Amino acid sequence: MTTTRKVSNDILDAARDLQSFCQLQKWRACFIGGVAVQRWGEPRFTQDADITLLTGFGAESGFIEKILSGFQPRIPNAAGFAARNRVLLLRHPNGISLDVGLGGLPFEEHSVERASAFDYSSKHRLVTCSAEDLIVHKAFAGRPQDWLDVETILMRQNKKLDLKLVWEELSPLAEAKDEQEILDRLRSLVTVTIGARFAPRKSRQA
Repeated sequence: MTTTRKVSNDILDAARDLQSFCQLQKWRACFIGGVAVQRWGEPRFTQDADITLLTGFGAESGFIEKILSGFQPRIPNAAGFAARNRVLLLRHPNGISLDVGLGGLPFEEHSVERASAFDYSSKHRLVTCSAEDLIVHKAFAGRPQDWLDVETILMRQNKKLDLKLVWEELSPLAEAKDEQEILDRLRSLVTVTIGARFAPRKSRQA
């Protein structure tokens, strides 16, 4: 399926090149963030591309070194920053920013396993996370724009969503972050956009 989105050709070109690089190495990865929102939510302007690359824990340096052999870093000591913060900040030759998240959590692995390809244009076929996993990513990040994106995904995908899966993946992440209000806010959004009977009940322990 091909569709028209509010995402520039420069971003799509940069994302395609990064994806091709990862596939050449036989690495497992998928796009999240604004690029994935174009597929599952309300099309909006985005300036960069975010990808989750499965590196596991302990072998990140090999991935970082290899990527930096093919892409320009956009900050000094990008390798050190990536090792500390688990995100490698790159710049494509066309000027687009690329964020490579170094994935190792079970959810990140599940997200990549569930990812699928989508045709943004006849020249841009990108692998993105599922709508359900994008909700988890966005709710966990929790910035104002993230919650706006969650709402548009809920509205657009509606009853096609596997909300049980969303809760199974998001609940342990919210618990680890000690922010149960993430689940409360998502529950409220589901109630408003889809219906109260589709919103999981609040647990007695919460």
